[in-house]
This record gives sequence, structure tokens and C-alpha cells, in this order.
Amino acid sequence: MDKTLILASQSPQRLRLLQDYGFTIEVRIPQIDETPKSGEFPSALVERLALEKLRDVVEVEETGLAADTVAVIDNEILGKPGTQKRATAMLESLSGRTHQIVGGIAFRHDCQDISGVVSSEVTFRDLTDEEIEDYVKTGEPLDKAGGYAIQGRGADLISRVHGCQENVIGLSMNAVFELMRLLKTHK
Repeated sequence: MDKTLILASQSPQRLRLLQDYGFTIEVRIPQIDETPKSGEFPSALVERLALEKLRDVVEVEETGLAADTVAVIDNEILGKPGTQKRATAMLESLSGRTHQIVGGIAFRHDCQDISGVVSSEVTFRDLTDEEIEDYVKTGEPLDKAGGYAIQGRGADLISRVHGCQENVIGLSMNAVFELMRLLKTHK
């Protein structure tokens, strides 16, 4: 399997990770409804959305990848805040606590689809109101699941990551290579 693939995502973080690992990428942006279904668990949500994104823009005979990521605390999914007020509330709820980053990944090659879920735990240090306000003012958290970017200034908010840090960024490269290996060996 060569390292040329279609990325069904507009995430610059996913694109950069794949390029850093030597992939040649064609980006296609899927148009799907990302609304969680009633009672849907975070792991089921991200895997379903990754598969839907993949199937929306990658033809059956093409090789492609899609992913979806959510932050979860107290069984609540934290999406992208979109506003400073919501970002502040999210960061306040994460301060001094551990939460999960759940990433769904879907891969297509040789007319076959495979998918999976990766989970990482992230612990925030205790944050002051001023730290939260200063970070929110940067605009960085507004379009990030959970309201922070570990690959940016948000790294300063974190005391510990247990599991795959790339998953927290948006795409576990270990999972990418494992799915590629599974498709290649199960032909």
C-alpha cells in the first residue's frame, strides 16, 4: 500500500500529522450531519461519524481516511465551543480534572472499510480565571473539541496525558498504521 490517500477532513492538524509521516494527501471535505443520535455513546458517535465522512467523499475503489474527535467529561460530549462564553465554561469544567479524548478513525483501501476508536486521558492543572480568560482571548479554543489545542497554547493548561497524544491532536497515527496493516494482511 503506498502512502497516497484521500483525507476526508478539513482539519489542518490531521493533514499536518499525515504529511509529517510522509503521506501525500488529497483533501476532500465531507458534508454530513454530525448531530449525535439520542443515547449514542461517544465511542459509537466518533466511529459512526468517521465512517460517514469516509463514505461521503471517498469512492469505493479509492484509498482514504476519515476521523472524528470529541472530548468527554462526566459522560458529556464537549464539542467545539464556537463562542468565547462556551469556551470559558468548558475550560472551567476541565480545570483540575481528567477527561477523555475519544477519536474515531475509518480507513478504506481496495474496496474494504475498517474503523476503530482510540481513547486518551488528559488531565488539566488547576486554572485561574485569568488564565482561562487570556487563553480564550487568543481565539485558539473556539474551533477545537473540548475548547483547547494541545498542539498550541493549550499545552500550557495540561499536566498529564495518558495514552496517545496524537489522538488528542486529532488523529492517532499508531491507529492509522494498524488499520493499514490489517487491511493489507486480510486481503
